[in-house]
Amino acid sequence: MSYYDEIEIEDMTFDKKMQLYHYPCPCGDRFEISLGDLRDGEEVAVCPSCSLMIKVIFEAVCVIDIFLCAIS
Repeated sequence: MSYYDEIEIEDMTFDKKMQLYHYPCPCGDRFEISLGDLRDGEEVAVCPSCSLMIKVIFEAVCVIDIFLCAIS
């Protein structure tokens, strides 16, 4: 699989209401990956407007901590 880039999760923005992380895409839209997908081990964020994908770099422990904060 070919990725546009590899991005640390800390560099992404978390939308608490939508329960997803996003990051700007060069096409003008944004890459998105849900908290549930991350919790399930998914590491690819996709842009809904173009074919680009990024690999999200994260530690599973961090995602669990974020999930616990998001539901509180």
